[in-house]
Amino acid sequence: MTSIIECVPNFSEGRDSQLIQSITAEIESVEGVRLLNVDPGKATNRTVVTFVGNPEAVIEAAFRSIRKAGELIDMRRHTGEHPRMGATDVCPLIPVSGITMEETAQWAQKLAERVGRELAIPVYLYEAAQENKSRSNLSVIRAGEYEGFAEKISRPEWKPDFGPSVFDEKRGATVIGARDFLVAYNVNLNTTSVRRANSIAFDVREAGRIKRTGDPIHGEIVKDEKGLPVMMPGSLKSVKAIGWYIKEYEIAQISMNLTNISITPLHIAFDEVCRKAEARGIRVTGSELVGLIPLQSLLDAGEYFLKKQQRSAGVSEKELIRIAVLTMGLDELAPFKPEERIIEYLLKSPADEKLVSLSLSDFADETASESPAPGGGSVAAYLGALGAGLGAMVANLTAQKKDWELFSDWAVKASGYKKELISLVDADTKAFEAILHARSLPKGTESEKSIRSVALEEANLRAIEVPFRVMQVALLSMDMIKLMAADGNPNSKSDAGVAALCARSAVMGAYLNVCINATGASPDKRISGFLSEGKKMQAEAIRKEKEILDLIGLNA
Repeated sequence: MTSIIECVPNFSEGRDSQLIQSITAEIESVEGVRLLNVDPGKATNRTVVTFVGNPEAVIEAAFRSIRKAGELIDMRRHTGEHPRMGATDVCPLIPVSGITMEETAQWAQKLAERVGRELAIPVYLYEAAQENKSRSNLSVIRAGEYEGFAEKISRPEWKPDFGPSVFDEKRGATVIGARDFLVAYNVNLNTTSVRRANSIAFDVREAGRIKRTGDPIHGEIVKDEKGLPVMMPGSLKSVKAIGWYIKEYEIAQISMNLTNISITPLHIAFDEVCRKAEARGIRVTGSELVGLIPLQSLLDAGEYFLKKQQRSAGVSEKELIRIAVLTMGLDELAPFKPEERIIEYLLKSPADEKLVSLSLSDFADETASESPAPGGGSVAAYLGALGAGLGAMVANLTAQKKDWELFSDWAVKASGYKKELISLVDADTKAFEAILHARSLPKGTESEKSIRSVALEEANLRAIEVPFRVMQVALLSMDMIKLMAADGNPNSKSDAGVAALCARSAVMGAYLNVCINATGASPDKRISGFLSEGKKMQAEAIRKEKEILDLIGLNA
């Protein structure tokens, strides 16, 4: 697997678009890097940039952008709401695929060493890249900010990890590290009071607030046996938060970093802020994301909010995202465009959805063309997707009438089948194209023959695996379809019947592709296993189809 890391540098400039473009141009000048998102903030005077690529390319792009930011940004003139200590305030690396956190931390250390050595900027390591855990927390490193850095850097305990121990008035200092995916998220309030916003932030953030006797603001600080202030933890784990006022929008916000969204997801953070705000007589009006978000975060949010309404969550991916955006008011301050803010959508290649992005008419025309692809395998996968989609529809309609939780769960499962089968439409055609490519490889020498033979064997195996997976998923969907035929909305029985016909046809059509592609592969246990198991699944699909049609009385 190709190693891919993400880099999310934060630059202390959010108002000068030409300056920002000069920095991002440095990133785009590096081959092997893809710029995903540029998110400037006027009030914070800060721009969050996101790009991905192989480690070598990402490190080079990060270095060039840090160098350019140091040339163009003058920290002596910088003001903004967000805490900061340098022109490139922070530059985290995040493992995406094919690389461990430990390896990513090593790349962060290499980048930090180069920045300190070649650019003479004081650099601090943080999170996974920092071995000294007493100074691995970003907020601890940044405490005192740029204004307090001249005094801080002179203290032995705050000697930079790399670069000179000298205050750089123009460029400040930079923090470089490796961390898990972090979601920067702001919740909008119907108040202008920073004090009240901070009170809510202290209520929810994991660090909480200092414990006091009596009055929570003016009371005496409670200390432990060592004389240190006792903290009262907030209600959300893995959450950092502060309150601030955004002049641009004339509102106060709760600004949060969700450092582990598997512990505190986006929707839980939103709901908890709503509860704490309401307890203080304040209303949440919306929210905003800074930078990018994983797709699953918005899908989970959409499902969560639909279930709170006791509605079925087995709807399309697009609808789940729409519900999440609508409920959390992610478009209150600016339009929220999923194709520009969801990381998976930005990483997606158009070639991955060449067929499913077509209209129904164009797909039919492409199937009827002189090209051998798309062929029966892709059509079988699409038939399976239609069957699962019809099953999801019956489940969603039934959830409106009875036992919404049970039928919502089935609808969610059916939508999962549909989504995977849709992905297999293009996967089947790509597998066939790989065979054609392998056949076209040169075979003039023994070495070329060997390379061609291996490529052809791998392509043939893939061309068997894809339709075999179509069979598995389509057959799984038939259990759900059978339940819809038995207990679903009686007005949709015919839809369940058509779903069964589609699913059975998908299984049988995909099996034909398994068989024909097996003839081009070298006989071994894997191939015979695909054929024998496929034959069993075909018989099972025929049996289940009959049971479903008997249930709805359409098998006469």
